[in-house]
Amino acid sequence: MPIIPKPSAEEAAPYYFTYIALTGADALATLEAQAASTQRLIAATSEEQGAHRYAEGKWSVKEVLGHMSDAERVFTYRALRFARADETALPGFDENRYVPMAGSEARTLADLGVELAAVRAASLALFRSFDEAALLRIGTASGYPMSVRAAAHVVAGHEAHHIAILRERYGLKD
Repeated sequence: MPIIPKPSAEEAAPYYFTYIALTGADALATLEAQAASTQRLIAATSEEQGAHRYAEGKWSVKEVLGHMSDAERVFTYRALRFARADETALPGFDENRYVPMAGSEARTLADLGVELAAVRAASLALFRSFDEAALLRIGTASGYPMSVRAAAHVVAGHEAHHIAILRERYGLKD
């Protein structure tokens, strides 16, 4: 089984290392473990809890889950482009514009969980397909370099970040 080790400092923008710091030594192992643990958390969450916002103007639990799927898609798309040696600089994305447009509030937690599981399965298949050379390729996203392996760790760290928030600020438990 291949591993995806942590990136070096020049492989991603400094702010991404907040997420990367939340991952294990191998992004694949972290992504696989999260797939099961996040689904347990969603299954233990009621629809009423899904509508909860911990403060005025903050996303609901459902919106956080929708955001996690959207962000994972964006980061794995970047990884695909960079792995294929596409030198096109990719723009950033504004999660605060995406969230209200996603319509997550109108969906069930179960449906959001199914989507998140499908996104993660696709991400794992993609990251497992990369050889060492592909993992080390670097592209540009949001004006900064990003390697394929950094993108894998950002996906895992981004989820870890939001799951911690769901547990700490929203009070979710599995």
